[in-house]
Amino acid sequence: MAMSTLATHVAVVDDDVSVCKALTRLLSASSFDVTTFSSAREFLKSLKSRKPDCLVADLHMPDLTGFDLQRHLNRAGIAIPIIIITAFNEPGLRERCQSAGAIAFLLKPFDGTELLDIVHTATKKIENRV
Repeated sequence: MAMSTLATHVAVVDDDVSVCKALTRLLSASSFDVTTFSSAREFLKSLKSRKPDCLVADLHMPDLTGFDLQRHLNRAGIAIPIIIITAFNEPGLRERCQSAGAIAFLLKPFDGTELLDIVHTATKKIENRV
């Protein structure tokens, strides 16, 4: 099977089940292959078997935060476009996330179309590099 026929895989990491369900519906409706994880640790374990084309991660989670997850991926040299989502708009947060490597920072509740545009843009860059 040619690579171009495989659906783009998006991982969603959020400890809020309702957010995972909503993002799965949104992304699946746009033909993305979505896998959800309720914790950053659960996501990191999954990388042994499958690396996503894009990652949507909540910033504030118990255990490992979205920052911790970004740092871990950076240290491990795992390059995945990361979109950080959060309900907290603290001063300097967007800048901190983007300097750690996030390609986008969205405040909940955000516009689904905006998220889809960012995911499409991030994954198109990957497809163009292949």
